[in-house]
Amino acid sequence: MGQNQSYWASIESDIEAHLKKVISIRAPESVFEPMHYLTFTTPKSTAPALCVAACELVGGDRARAMAAASAIHLMHVATYTHQHMQMARTKPRPVIEHEFGPDGIIVESQAKGLGLARNLRDIEPEHKFGPNIELLTGDGIMPFAIELIVKAMSPTRKNSNKIMKVITEVTRAFGSQGLLEGQYREIEWTQSGNENEEMFEYVCKKKEGEIHACGATCGAILGDGNDEEIERLKNYGLYVGIIQGIINGRNYNKKMEKRVNELRILAMKDMDTSFKGKKLMKQIASLVEESIIM
Repeated sequence: MGQNQSYWASIESDIEAHLKKVISIRAPESVFEPMHYLTFTTPKSTAPALCVAACELVGGDRARAMAAASAIHLMHVATYTHQHMQMARTKPRPVIEHEFGPDGIIVESQAKGLGLARNLRDIEPEHKFGPNIELLTGDGIMPFAIELIVKAMSPTRKNSNKIMKVITEVTRAFGSQGLLEGQYREIEWTQSGNENEEMFEYVCKKKEGEIHACGATCGAILGDGNDEEIERLKNYGLYVGIIQGIINGRNYNKKMEKRVNELRILAMKDMDTSFKGKKLMKQIASLVEESIIM
């Protein structure tokens, strides 16, 4: 397990290093400071790392997938920010009272009206820049993500066709028939009382499954994988994302645990069919194993 964790950690580190190069705090600071903040404070998805891993699995160099992986993270940041704002508007929030020291730095914070929350870790984070700035920043991050992918076009590698396919995959996964639909269906599912397990899995498919499928597909395309390899990795990514969505959901029970194990078997079947014996197969397959024991 340690070797697998080191592999994923090395990918995450490289993605973060790439993002720090392209999203530094520079003029105009009013634009890039909140963009930088949201990029590096938003909880991470494993879809970008899977993009890089898929590229390496089919024989590609890690650098080929770095722009696409970074773009997938940025699209995740933008959608997470927008959804977080929606939750903040509709969810009752406690009042936070700050005590300031003589230098103006907060030395103590107390929450009033916590209800079931017991400490500040249970409270949804405050908006550092305010909802209006975060809304505009999220809007700006999306085209910036696509720009990153476009800049990865290389006349020497003649990869423009692959880049266009990647852009199509990313925009579809995060668009009106992908993650956006998942967010809408999640609202419907919540309003229905969280009882419909089929709808819950569909939400997981749209919000997590198709994003991970996108990451795996983009990595395989950029790594020059063949059609079968691309399709197998797409399926694998879909199952990984659904598993993660189910496990992290609010109604994970014995029945859903059984469904997770069924999805795990399907995921491993796709890996074994095309990649059995390949050097990185075990590391990438560990994403399913680790999802289950989280």
